[in-house]
Amino acid sequence: MTFSPTELMKSLGRGLLSFPLTFFDKNGAFNEDGYRAHVAAQGAAGASGLFAAGGTGEFFSLTLEEYERVVRSASHEVPKTLPLLAGVGYGTHMAVEFAKAAEANGADGLLVLPPYLVKSEQEGLRRHLTAICRSVGIGVIAYNRDNAILAPETLERVAQDCPNLIGFKDGVGDIELLTATRYRMGDRLVFIGGMPTAEVHASAAAAIGMTTYSSAIYNFAPEVALRFFNALRAGRKAEVDDLIRSFFLPYLAIRNRRAGYAVAIVKAGARIAGIDCGPVRSPLLDLTADEERQLAALMQACKMPMAEMA
Repeated sequence: MTFSPTELMKSLGRGLLSFPLTFFDKNGAFNEDGYRAHVAAQGAAGASGLFAAGGTGEFFSLTLEEYERVVRSASHEVPKTLPLLAGVGYGTHMAVEFAKAAEANGADGLLVLPPYLVKSEQEGLRRHLTAICRSVGIGVIAYNRDNAILAPETLERVAQDCPNLIGFKDGVGDIELLTATRYRMGDRLVFIGGMPTAEVHASAAAAIGMTTYSSAIYNFAPEVALRFFNALRAGRKAEVDDLIRSFFLPYLAIRNRRAGYAVAIVKAGARIAGIDCGPVRSPLLDLTADEERQLAALMQACKMPMAEMA
């Protein structure tokens, strides 16, 4: 199934979103076979959309040739009923090149990561996002984070000029900005929570009108990720609170020890669960052996799937 921008918007708002890890072998090369098996498993576990080569998928470490392989591999494994999106980034011309490559290799949509290095004025961000939208026919989601904080007026102008801008993902958590953006845009866009370990922000985000979010732990504990998402949607507060206390807060205590651990801890969790995803690529660092043991103990206490050796 090919998803039009309108169909993509509707599909993404229905459930939890997955950002599969990108698999590397011990030499740091892309492990296509392992990655394809993981994407297939992620697609079958109950998510409403998969994002290849996103932040959790280490987009920033991939060459264009690797990126094309990652997106193409994912497109072959994603269930036909599930949309596939891909991250794009860097400067405008490079982002357009990646966007076209994603569309050519089977992506149904794009997630626009912040431009590389520079801080930009709102007019520059508008031109950047507009150029990416106009370079493809598939749906586009703006990612509000780091050096790409979009004012509501900027987002509105791009939405007026580009019908294929279908979503807004937030990785900042500025409640005032989110409220202003949500009320200004109404139902024109699907609003997606995108903070690292989005579950701990999900209740507040839902109150503003964000219908869904991306779950990194879905990579190694999809049952827990879906249980939390469904409990949140159903208003089962006691269940939500229990999961936050028993797993997410101790998990954050490990994740917050070093910069870049938002990705590294997910790969560690996957390895503990018996998923041979390989290490992170530099400049990120993997968890220390002691931290990985602490994560394994937490996962065991929470009865998460684990490899026999863990």
